[in-house]
Amino acid sequence: MKNLNTIDIGLLLLRVWLAIGLFTNHGWEKLVQFHEMSENFPDPLFLGKTTGLVFALLCDSICSILIALGLFTRISSFLVVLNMSVAFFIFWQAEITQIHGELPFIYLGAYLSLLITGAGKFSLDQLLRTHYPMSRARIL
Repeated sequence: MKNLNTIDIGLLLLRVWLAIGLFTNHGWEKLVQFHEMSENFPDPLFLGKTTGLVFALLCDSICSILIALGLFTRISSFLVVLNMSVAFFIFWQAEITQIHGELPFIYLGAYLSLLITGAGKFSLDQLLRTHYPMSRARIL
């Protein structure tokens, strides 16, 4: 049996764990209740409530799934980092003592880590790099 790289196993666990948490707690809610949420969604950047909700929905659902699979991990993590930065720094005003400010703070740190490290060996990004060597872009 080959020696398993514990860092890559850790990255796989982090990706899947974060994605499940973000999708089940936030992404699914936005998918199911999109119409209701679009009327009252926060708009701290003054881009429009629906625009903000669509961006949050993209991050919380589509990006979560991509990150769990390890596909376009850095790009998806970057989008989630933007979303969590708005949630934490603008909406919650960097207040980590409030119960709602803690979760964006934790997600922000974890997704920043994935943005820096990438998906690791056990990912579709790695599979693409292995099978298509011309596409060895570091953003994957």
